[in-house]
Amino acid sequence: MNGPQLSDLPDESELLGPYVSSLRRRALQAGELSAVRTFSDGFLMKFLRARDFDVELSLKLLLNYQRWRRESPEISTCLSPSSVLGLLNTSYHTTLPQRDHTGSRVLIYRIAQWNPKDWSAFQVFRVSLMTSEIISMETETQRRGLKAIFDLQGWTLGHALQITPSLARKISSVLSDSFPLKVRGIHLVNEPMFFRPVFSMIRPFLPDKIKQRIHMHGADFQETLSDFFSPHVLPPEYGGEGPEIEQVCQDWTKQLLQSENLLQQIADHPTGDIAVTDGL
Repeated sequence: MNGPQLSDLPDESELLGPYVSSLRRRALQAGELSAVRTFSDGFLMKFLRARDFDVELSLKLLLNYQRWRRESPEISTCLSPSSVLGLLNTSYHTTLPQRDHTGSRVLIYRIAQWNPKDWSAFQVFRVSLMTSEIISMETETQRRGLKAIFDLQGWTLGHALQITPSLARKISSVLSDSFPLKVRGIHLVNEPMFFRPVFSMIRPFLPDKIKQRIHMHGADFQETLSDFFSPHVLPPEYGGEGPEIEQVCQDWTKQLLQSENLLQQIADHPTGDIAVTDGL
């Protein structure tokens, strides 16, 4: 069986056991993970599915993930939704209730709702990490990945000044080789001309396959977004027929707040046995 076929098997399939055991053995032997004494099956499965059950590539991704967490404590050690509740309450971010036609999760970020005088780029990035950790535990998301829509209306110099080269590298690492999620598409809408210098900082760190999945739609985005997303998936503000953006943002904020304890467990013990359902 090839990687995608293995990925479609249920976690408890006997065919997956050797891959999980092999990755666990390799991870426990890795010198830089010597402080970690156990890896749950669920934790390892995220990395195997993200790399289509290539154990060598899965191990590399796992090592990158652990290294990224160690090198980014200002982001990874605080996964408390209540700490950024003011930002969440602005309807800055949501995960849409409907998956797209390929089964991918669809995330929306609304830059106009982020006031850089109130919230640092690290806090904003932390919101993205919270969502990523939650949805990466969903079996269907492990298989089908995610697509993100960034609405850049309201982008200002104040936003741009927050994105340092160091942060740009951290963002690109998560998008490419340091997090167990398949990024299937990145869609930019309402992007102003002066966003391009920031994008130019991030772009060199991205692999070619991610660069090819970035789509710039401009201000006339509703027609072109429909080429990628069915109407029932998107809110009406983005040319769809789904629930309104304010409602879905409120719903996802509620979901994150309900996951506060779970997220703290992940922050404290990311390799542990933590379960979540696909009903999120």
